[in-house]
Amino acid sequence: MARTMELLLACFLVIFGSVLSQQEIDLDTLELGRMFEGIGGISGGGATSKLLVNYPQKQRDEILDYLFKPNFGASLQILKVEIGGDAQSTDGSESSHMHYEWEENYERGYEWWLMLEAKKRNPDIKLYGLSWGFPGFLRRIDNTPFLNNTKTAEYIVKWVNAAKVFYNLTIDFIGIWNERPYEVDYIRILRKTLDSQGFQNVLLVVGDNSWEAVSDIHSDPDLAPLIYALGCHYPGTYAWDQAVFSGKPLWASEDYSTFNDNIGAGCWARILNQNYVNGYMTSTISWNLIASYYGGLPYERDGLMTAEQPWTGHYVVDNPIWISAHTTQFTEIGWHYLRHGTGVGKLDLGGSYVSILSPDKQDLTIVIETMQHDHSKCIRPNINWFEVKKQDIVINLKGELAKFTEMDLWFTQLGYDGNNSTVFQKLDTIKFVNGSFKLSLGLDQIYTLTTVKSGNHGSYPDPPAPKPFPLPYFDDFEGVQVYQEPFNLAQQAGSFEVLTDGKNKFVRQMLIDIPVMWCFAEQSGKGITYIGNYSWSDIFLEVDFRCSKVNASSGVFLASRLDRSGCDTQLTSGAFFGVYCDGAWTLHQSISGNELDHGTLDIHEEWNKLSLLIHGHQIMGASNGVGIFNETIHDIPGSGFAAFGTLTFGLADFDNLHIKTAEDGLAIMDTYFHPHQPLYFQQEHKIRN
Repeated sequence: MARTMELLLACFLVIFGSVLSQQEIDLDTLELGRMFEGIGGISGGGATSKLLVNYPQKQRDEILDYLFKPNFGASLQILKVEIGGDAQSTDGSESSHMHYEWEENYERGYEWWLMLEAKKRNPDIKLYGLSWGFPGFLRRIDNTPFLNNTKTAEYIVKWVNAAKVFYNLTIDFIGIWNERPYEVDYIRILRKTLDSQGFQNVLLVVGDNSWEAVSDIHSDPDLAPLIYALGCHYPGTYAWDQAVFSGKPLWASEDYSTFNDNIGAGCWARILNQNYVNGYMTSTISWNLIASYYGGLPYERDGLMTAEQPWTGHYVVDNPIWISAHTTQFTEIGWHYLRHGTGVGKLDLGGSYVSILSPDKQDLTIVIETMQHDHSKCIRPNINWFEVKKQDIVINLKGELAKFTEMDLWFTQLGYDGNNSTVFQKLDTIKFVNGSFKLSLGLDQIYTLTTVKSGNHGSYPDPPAPKPFPLPYFDDFEGVQVYQEPFNLAQQAGSFEVLTDGKNKFVRQMLIDIPVMWCFAEQSGKGITYIGNYSWSDIFLEVDFRCSKVNASSGVFLASRLDRSGCDTQLTSGAFFGVYCDGAWTLHQSISGNELDHGTLDIHEEWNKLSLLIHGHQIMGASNGVGIFNETIHDIPGSGFAAFGTLTFGLADFDNLHIKTAEDGLAIMDTYFHPHQPLYFQQEHKIRN
């Protein structure tokens, strides 16, 4: 009996305790706020899901469940994908469905597959397509896709149509051009082309940069009906006043982009609430969905979770997954926020709260966050200092909301400075007494109070342990579906896809001209694809190559210790062994030049073999089993990725990729240079780190 009385007293104190320094929050439905339009993630911009494709099926299915399965993990409500445009768009390039004006191919790329997997788990998920780059045949001299707006619109609508015809996927939203200036005339033509081909329900999200589109809407009344929503990237939780009063839904159509530790989780928690509290944004979409690209590429681990080891199946369910769940598992697109001041607002001592109500008013979800400034900094933009303190709040349900007498309570405490975290934990059901409940809030916490009973902290057994990229490595590409990118190869410029001659599969670099560049990786004029480990120093590479008879590249190369990638690929240094199709060869210290040596060699009409070994300051090259050079290099990076590619944009084929340790490579080079005389390396020269 004494224990029971203690519990009752504790409950009484929670509900009726001291009102000193506590904030009263009244919720009612006299007026509703804007319609909630979902939380999502972006695959692409670019190649951010690349390594997920060839994960072992068991772990791959688990990862997809954490992302998309309702009431399991992040339970995402929107999937935004890159419409591949053959151009580098952050961590790699994604292949277009039309490399050239005269061909179409809807088997390329992995975004079709990812959309299918998302829809398989959640048929209600919304799909959103956006271009970063465009193929070269659409390129105007100013590097925009507006050479012919009708052709560009047709190109996009073909992608929308292919989604429906070949994959039974309905695209819900289309953007214009990621973070680049658009042309109003193109928006008009795109809307007209969509409508004429039966896609009236595909809505346009315009901007995908800043809020500048609102100026065009105000100056051109005929434009406004063509646009569904205004999309802004990294808005810092605020929208222009002109945008707020535009009558259009406002979206943070790309946000987050922060390393996915607990500071990243804190960033995500803060902006998911405050994008609406401060900026009336009804949808927030994370770049990126999943960090499934090599460590060492730009923006490492800037996803909601991490999966960068298909060779082991290792992955990490990072805490942004569970921050997402605090909202997504207890809401649906089409619910409504309550009004500011009656369910949405700032907490007096720091933090924020939002309330979201189902259309039939039978379910209510309240999300509260108390993230501190230094524990919730996003990668961009910088935010002004704010302070958060421990505080008590009393939630009062008014009017028709008073019918809710109990709610489930879900809780996250993010830990910093060595403190442990508690993430997405279900606490006891809370009881409202006379429509009120008192809650004591600590720092760096997230609470969800909800009438929805289906919440679940899903889990699977631990995945396999992580291991470095495996050596020796061999790929003959026979296990890759035709027209797909080769597994584990991260194309940085150009488009590499697997083809077959009926007997043998091989990789072909497909681009013959420069695409509409999103950044400047293609300025080198070379196609290049990376593989392996950024920390590789001493390594042996070997690949077969074949020059094309039509639309050919001038030659091919092998490279090692590449220190730049993404939008800086055109600046990368390393060891580049190039062979031209006429038999000339070169050795360079960077992708753009700095020649160390050159000469000539014999080239076969069909397949040839190119070999490169680097160990310390010594570099050796061979062709078709014959040693070509043995050089001392004084100034190249100390480590970096391995790669192969084309010396100019144009067709060239590759097969039988071998990667081995330098020790194994030395034995091979021994047979190429001096069959009866061992080779020795010297270490007296410094290598730049």
